[in-house]
Amino acid sequence: MTLNLRHWISRVTLTLLFLAWAGLALAQPAQSKKVYVVTDMEGVDGIVGKWEDQVDPFKSPRWAESRKLLTDEVNAAAEGLFQGGATDVVVADLHDSSRALSVVDIEPRVRLLQGPGISPTIELDSSYAAVIFIGQHAMAGAENGILSHSYAFEIQNIWVNGKPTGEIGGRVMLAGYFGVPVIMLSGDAAACKEIHQLVPEAECAEVKSGVSRTGGYLLSHPAACKLISEKARRAMERLSEFKPYKVEGPVEVKVEVTVEGQGIIRPRDGVEPVNARTTVYRGKDIVDAWLKWSDF
Repeated sequence: MTLNLRHWISRVTLTLLFLAWAGLALAQPAQSKKVYVVTDMEGVDGIVGKWEDQVDPFKSPRWAESRKLLTDEVNAAAEGLFQGGATDVVVADLHDSSRALSVVDIEPRVRLLQGPGISPTIELDSSYAAVIFIGQHAMAGAENGILSHSYAFEIQNIWVNGKPTGEIGGRVMLAGYFGVPVIMLSGDAAACKEIHQLVPEAECAEVKSGVSRTGGYLLSHPAACKLISEKARRAMERLSEFKPYKVEGPVEVKVEVTVEGQGIIRPRDGVEPVNARTTVYRGKDIVDAWLKWSDF
């Protein structure tokens, strides 16, 4: 066999091996990157004032406008997530009464989670690659947090193992229990500050900045949607940089209600009343403790 023939055979063999490897690689399914989108309304751009002005589904004269603002922000986020590599997007309608979004207007590629009976753990599980927040508000008492509160206006404070916690923190911790990182939030400046205290590297679309609890500076709607899409895309592109936020057990959740809120939290097993407005719930982990008090 001549040298040239040997060389030719070697090249053919290498080519066949490469093609076989490439075919095997193409046959492997792409890694799923399913994203869970937590939605609320008080953190949406363009929404200020009192609860009844824009975000009460039963009374607000501007409710239809508020739904459109939220829907456009959700669709902008979904577009950015898909551009960044998401393979599946689930959008949870978690504003009051779960009636803020509609399958008529939602981005066609997403799945909508909506209706009564959604678990306090918001149906999260370890199949998700990431969680993001759209339209999220800051916790009760946050400085210049527009429409800030923690699940209900009758709740004054929540602490998890002594750490002040609102809806952002609670859901970051629940996601961490399932091994899922939170990677992005859209909302006002106070909400962005809150997420960065938990996840410093999170992408944040600051769509408004409060000067009080009812007023602030707002972006134009197109500018807000563009920013949200860019931040969602960037968050997905940086997915490998994020780690779940873990809370070591045992866990103590302490809830303090306002004077008007006395009696809104139903007694559960393991409840330890501290006084007329404060109750402690203990569990072996964050989910165990959380389920003992929360219907939200």
